[in-house]
Amino acid sequence: MHKPSLIPDFAYDPPDTPLSILYEDPAIIVIDKPAGLLTVPGKLENRQDCLITRLQAVRWDALTVHRLDCDTSGVIIFARTKQAQGYLGQEFEQRRAQKTYVARLKGVLRPDSGTVDLPLGSDWDYRPRQKVDHDHGRPAVTDWQVIDRTESETRVRLTPHTGRSHQLRVHMLALGHPILGDQIYAPETRASHERLMLHAESLALHHPTSGDWVSFTAPAPF
Repeated sequence: MHKPSLIPDFAYDPPDTPLSILYEDPAIIVIDKPAGLLTVPGKLENRQDCLITRLQAVRWDALTVHRLDCDTSGVIIFARTKQAQGYLGQEFEQRRAQKTYVARLKGVLRPDSGTVDLPLGSDWDYRPRQKVDHDHGRPAVTDWQVIDRTESETRVRLTPHTGRSHQLRVHMLALGHPILGDQIYAPETRASHERLMLHAESLALHHPTSGDWVSFTAPAPF
């Protein structure tokens, strides 16, 4: 018997903020995505407003390469040609692209650094929730480094080596220190945090035209 979902209904209220273009040239566009905005249109009604739609309204040739969770802010790259889209797709698929995130975690995480190596898979009874799944999950690895601590939380820099759905959120939960403001994995923190405290701080990869190693950053807004 299918279990009822325990995930609260997703009320989509995208922010009315202007596009923040960090960089663009004839092959790529790099955006600082705001939290609360879908990367691509949702399947349900009233979820068509999204980053790619807004971007294509001013850059008609923009093409999706990868995604950030709706509640995650930060650096995201789009292609402007099919050739660039294919090249960048391989950068992510072959794990050549390097990403770092900043997050604020519940509680005091120790020691100062470490690695989470836990396979992840869908929690089919409670979608879109993901879970650690040693039997059927796909490999997932995240490095973490403490930036700062207070008496009740820890700021960390996260470096994922794989790109599983909700990877950083589930891996931090597995450490016992979920990301603050996470309505799926730490709903008790949502009342005191207006957003998910997770930001894609930097993205580095090979440029699809020149082949040069390029890097883009956007400081965390929290």
